[in-house]
Amino acid sequence: QVQLVESGGGLVQAGGSLRLSCAASGRAFSMYTMGWFRQAPGKVRDFVATISWSGVTTYYTDSVKGRFTISRDNAKNTVYLQMNSLKPEDTAGYYCAAGALPTTPQDMALFPGRVDFWGKGTLVTVSS
Repeated sequence: QVQLVESGGGLVQAGGSLRLSCAASGRAFSMYTMGWFRQAPGKVRDFVATISWSGVTTYYTDSVKGRFTISRDNAKNTVYLQMNSLKPEDTAGYYCAAGALPTTPQDMALFPGRVDFWGKGTLVTVSS
């Protein structure tokens, strides 16, 4: 069992930055592919970024490429999402996700059913 707790959300002006964190409890954090998804009001939950167990491989949705960076620190059981140049359309609840190996970052992005554990989310609001 893995519990995921997100933090770092808030209200920011367009063009600003936020850094989300997801702290994982439980064993074998390094055995999980990790990711961030987001869900805007009235819309489905979509993947934002995923990262391999080693941190070497990352995968991003097109709309955040060049603006967002996912990273992880296995020693701290934490995954991060650095969000720069934020836009109003980035406004959403952001959810941390964990998928046990052999789920790859691309697997998790394309098939959200491969996610084994979800956090409860943190809200990001970008004002224009």
